[in-house]
Amino acid sequence: MKTIKTNCEFASELICVIPYAYWLHQNNQLEKVITSKGMKPFYYFCDNVEERFEYRTFDMNQNGLNEVPNNWVHHNAEAVFGKTYDKMTEKEQTEANGVLDYSQWTPPPYKNHFGFWDEFVDLKPYVVVNNNYNIEFGNDITESRRYFDLQTLSSIFYHFHERDYNVIYKRPDNTEFTPDQNEMATLQGGYEFKQFTDAGVISDYQLCNYYDNVYNLNQMDRGNYGYNEFQMKCFANADGFITTNGGGGILTCYFDEKVLFYVPHGKELRPGYLTKENSYVNKLSDSNIHVVLDDGDKNDYTKILNKIKDVFK
Repeated sequence: MKTIKTNCEFASELICVIPYAYWLHQNNQLEKVITSKGMKPFYYFCDNVEERFEYRTFDMNQNGLNEVPNNWVHHNAEAVFGKTYDKMTEKEQTEANGVLDYSQWTPPPYKNHFGFWDEFVDLKPYVVVNNNYNIEFGNDITESRRYFDLQTLSSIFYHFHERDYNVIYKRPDNTEFTPDQNEMATLQGGYEFKQFTDAGVISDYQLCNYYDNVYNLNQMDRGNYGYNEFQMKCFANADGFITTNGGGGILTCYFDEKVLFYVPHGKELRPGYLTKENSYVNKLSDSNIHVVLDDGDKNDYTKILNKIKDVFK
């Protein structure tokens, strides 16, 4: 029997740890899970979950990733292809990008478990817009690119208002869950997501108030549910997702719906990473994932806006 112990970053836990834990569960080999505070809903299938850790770390010598079959999110070239990534040709690297060892890897069916809840059913049809605003890779906050700015958000909100869709907007302020090092640095730096608009300097949360079809997930009544269980119920009932890459984006791919996946930065820009059938992102569920790559020096949001118009007509 296996005990899993991890406090890795959220994306790594979603990709490398949870599918392994569920595979162990299905094969009657899972004894216990020791994870970060607030993560119990993600391990609903395990009766013995201890929420121990109050911080996450990228250090693989401490975060437990070296104890699971896939210890890195971006590929497992050595296990799958028999050679390390640096020894591969460019063509072989394209084949390896985003591909893991799936021999002990089964994503749990979150949509089936968390689906149908009256509070969210009453809002249908709705899409979830998943955003974030954090320091990335230890760089200055001004160099961050993995977010939708307020002008783009306003265009997205208006598009769905015109089509009688509701929107649930998710952009964590990093106090809802156990933070990793980038999220902690963002909190400690006191950075707020505010930008200049025609209405003056406002935040994304304030922007939500200008649209009667937009609901801020952070301001919705959660009742007796914790943040993660509430968002899982929200996602399980959604009719589609618009997201940036990162942990929150990976989570949207678990729910068998349309996902518009905007990638302006990160290893996900590598050729074939998100588009191959055997990429992990396409094996998390039966989601229909539309990838929008934006590899320029500055964010070009017209690409994602055009894709939204095409997919959500």
